[in-house]
Amino acid sequence: MKNDLCKSKNFIIQLVCLCVISCFFLTLNINTAAAQRNHPNVEGRTETKNEKVQSQAWQPPPPPPDDFDWIQLKSGEWLKGELKVLYEKKLEFDSDKLDLLKLDWEDVRQVRGHRIFSLRLEGPITVNGMLQVTEDKIFVGVGEDRQEFERSQLVSIVPGEPREINYWSAKLSFGLNFTRGNTEQTQWSTIANIKRRTPATRFVTDFMGNFNETDGVETIENQRLNTYFDIFKTRKYFFRPFFGEYYRDPFRNIKNRITVGSGMGYHIIDTSKTEWDVAGGPAYERTQFDSVEVGENSSESTAAFVAQTHFNTELTKTVDFDFLYNFQILNEASGTYNHHMVATFETELTRWLDFDVSFVWDRTQDPQPNADGTKPEQDDFYLIVGLGIEF
Repeated sequence: MKNDLCKSKNFIIQLVCLCVISCFFLTLNINTAAAQRNHPNVEGRTETKNEKVQSQAWQPPPPPPDDFDWIQLKSGEWLKGELKVLYEKKLEFDSDKLDLLKLDWEDVRQVRGHRIFSLRLEGPITVNGMLQVTEDKIFVGVGEDRQEFERSQLVSIVPGEPREINYWSAKLSFGLNFTRGNTEQTQWSTIANIKRRTPATRFVTDFMGNFNETDGVETIENQRLNTYFDIFKTRKYFFRPFFGEYYRDPFRNIKNRITVGSGMGYHIIDTSKTEWDVAGGPAYERTQFDSVEVGENSSESTAAFVAQTHFNTELTKTVDFDFLYNFQILNEASGTYNHHMVATFETELTRWLDFDVSFVWDRTQDPQPNADGTKPEQDDFYLIVGLGIEF
């Protein structure tokens, strides 16, 4: 009996000791945890983690494979529809809900095509296949047979195999003015541009004609036709194997003037909103005069240096500014120096109709005198207001 009592007493003492030790360690752990929670470094890490989670904007998942082309804008928005063309850093996309959109290529983050596309890259290189464009890469091909390129190499995208019609564009501007009453006057002007552009070549033809008749007497009649062909060696440099010009203006004592030459060119600026290039080279020019003084030659031939600069920029979503300047350096009998300048503001009224205002300045430094000895004015200025139709 006495032994059982001693055992019980020892058990109770051990139990009390165990409880005391447990309470001690429990209190120590609680204090340590509280200290860690109150420590500034721990609080900072917790707050940073929460802020990081909150600062991450929700991104929509990529679209699934279907029967549409998809593009993602820089804002993260996805649009579905049909990719029409990428050319000169402008993407035409027929949205399923927003109709035809013209987007700056720099505003497009990704492209996912559901069909075969033809791509032109610097080199020049042409590849065909299913298309995927990311922020810095291009993937083209079918299945495992895919090629990878840098996005910066891309020049153009055309759906399907390239077709000849995709390379052509044209614009025709026409201005007309009638005056009736004390003075009867009819004046009309025509400006036309035809362009064939592939990623490797460019063919351009420009025409400008101005005509005026006052009280039955013709007072203005000039025509100018320019054409050139370029071959792009890189995105910046191009070779111009041929350029030519035909010009006629009897009131400047020029019956016919033909210029042909060859040269080189360089893109100074080439972005989605602005283009600026320069070109030039040697040429041969022959001029037939409308009338000359006695003893003077009725025509003149000379070597020449011809240069051109062309600048185009998008001022707003609907207004473009286009500037063209050509000049020629020749011998004195052919005029010494002449230039042709056209500055145009183009306002888009509809997808195919523009309202154009053009300022034209033609100058010949030393015009050839007429048969009666009178010398034409050095400068002619024109203000042309008209409607332009794009094809």
